Amino acid sequence: MIARLSTPGQGATWPPCLHPGGVHRRAVMPTLHLEMHPGRTLEQKRAFVSEVTRVTAQTLACPPESVDILISEVPRDAWAKAGKLLADA
Repeated sequence: MIARLSTPGQGATWPPCLHPGGVHRRAVMPTLHLEMHPGRTLEQKRAFVSEVTRVTAQTLACPPESVDILISEVPRDAWAKAGKLLADA
């Protein structure tokens, strides 16, 4: 699985949230792009995004509502490692 964290361009913010030290500041919305092979159940994805959202909100001190997660399923015949398709491994 590969995960990337991106944020919107300059000026894109979410409503104020409490940061360490009790300071209210405007938080930039995190967007996580997750890539994985197909095969996980809907229940597994629900549990996964729930936990990733919780940890992201806690770590970045932002509201869970500001966390967006995009899951892309990449088949093994479209993913290569060390010069070989994973479908051939």
